[in-house]
Amino acid sequence: MPTQSQLAWQDMEYYFFAHFGPNTFTGLEWGKGTEKAEVFDPKDLDCDQWCRIAKAAGAKGIMITAKHHDGFCLWPSKYSTHTVRESQWKNGKGDVLKELSAACKKYGLKFGVYLSPWDRNHPAYGTPKYNDVFVNMLKEIFTNYGPVWELWWDGANGEGPNGKKQVYDFARFEKVVRKLSPNTIIFSDIGPDARWCGNEKGYAGKTNWDLLDTAGFKRGAGAPPTDTLNHGNVWGKNFIPAECDVSIRPGWFYHQKEDSLVKTPQQLFEIYSKSVGRGANLILNVPPDQRGLISKYDSAALIGFNKLRDQSFSNDLSKKGEVFYIKNGKKTVTTQLDDGNNKTFETVAASGSQSIEINFKDPQKINCIVLQENLKEGQHCAKFLIQLRDKNNQVIKEITGTTIGHKRIVTFPETEANRISLSILSQKASTRIAEIETFLIDEKLIER
Repeated sequence: MPTQSQLAWQDMEYYFFAHFGPNTFTGLEWGKGTEKAEVFDPKDLDCDQWCRIAKAAGAKGIMITAKHHDGFCLWPSKYSTHTVRESQWKNGKGDVLKELSAACKKYGLKFGVYLSPWDRNHPAYGTPKYNDVFVNMLKEIFTNYGPVWELWWDGANGEGPNGKKQVYDFARFEKVVRKLSPNTIIFSDIGPDARWCGNEKGYAGKTNWDLLDTAGFKRGAGAPPTDTLNHGNVWGKNFIPAECDVSIRPGWFYHQKEDSLVKTPQQLFEIYSKSVGRGANLILNVPPDQRGLISKYDSAALIGFNKLRDQSFSNDLSKKGEVFYIKNGKKTVTTQLDDGNNKTFETVAASGSQSIEINFKDPQKINCIVLQENLKEGQHCAKFLIQLRDKNNQVIKEITGTTIGHKRIVTFPETEANRISLSILSQKASTRIAEIETFLIDEKLIER
């Protein structure tokens, strides 16, 4: 079963990642930890600008790389000598976490933190003492910059400055976070609250269970196979939904040479369809440049992406028809399935003849159907059937799919239909259908 925090997290659907640090200035993707702190100098840093763009792009939060593998801290940590305090920026008085946390509050966005356990700079890395350092850094962040809605851990574990690797005490790290902030979503290969989708393309599996078996697996090198992370486990013991990470650019940090390689609004829409549209969340990396601003190239693509989503999903054609819940041939009008609220639902039980139907007075041109499951009691649909019928009630198109989960976006060539029906062919338990929406979107956006 999901927690209330996980349900709220899934409702966010899409938000920003912000890779930012010395790599922004050196051109590297993985810093070596030997870079001088002076290289970090974003003279025009404006976290309000980041938040304005995020709001205009329809994103719900921003996750910042508070410390990447190079060990540089974007806040003046007491537990490192490789921080903004040692940089030239603001004469060592700057604090990126403080500015971004405040800006997120101002603009009504969630604030998240990526904190790499790997540290290629800290002298204690590779010794038991480093676990104390990492715990103290967590305490600093959660105490001084919260609330933190999501904490991101990847599994990177390389050598530190002494040539040794660290044995991370993740059980202790989790315990500290749970005590400081019980509602924070903790992300990693094995959760415990959200999992990696198994690739950095931003694509979830066409079948995507929110469930995962974690026994015997670790973060990083000992993680579940990428195919398992992509699809989940149908009978998995833990509710750990997928999060899809992808960058708007080829790299994760800003590089000027990539200004011409920013993903187009159409490419971002495809990623959205294959992440959020397959029941996962989308974390889209938008890296600030050397000024400390989101570039005009990224901004233009993001605004275009938001415009495409608005154009595509603003006119729910279901509202032009009448929605019925059908049980053993008896039709009952329902208002639960086109009210824009995934907390209301109709239950399609595991036994008996039950379905959902939309009847239109006049035929409607349709090429996109959006389904949502109410997940409060778990994810249940394993296979569904959509039928489009003409005025004589003849089936003119059939579409099958597997999982629905938080949201399923189904696209197909434009079809004129008088009636649409949804049946559940296979399920783990009674499926709670929360929404069925129908749209006519730009044909160029149809998933191929």
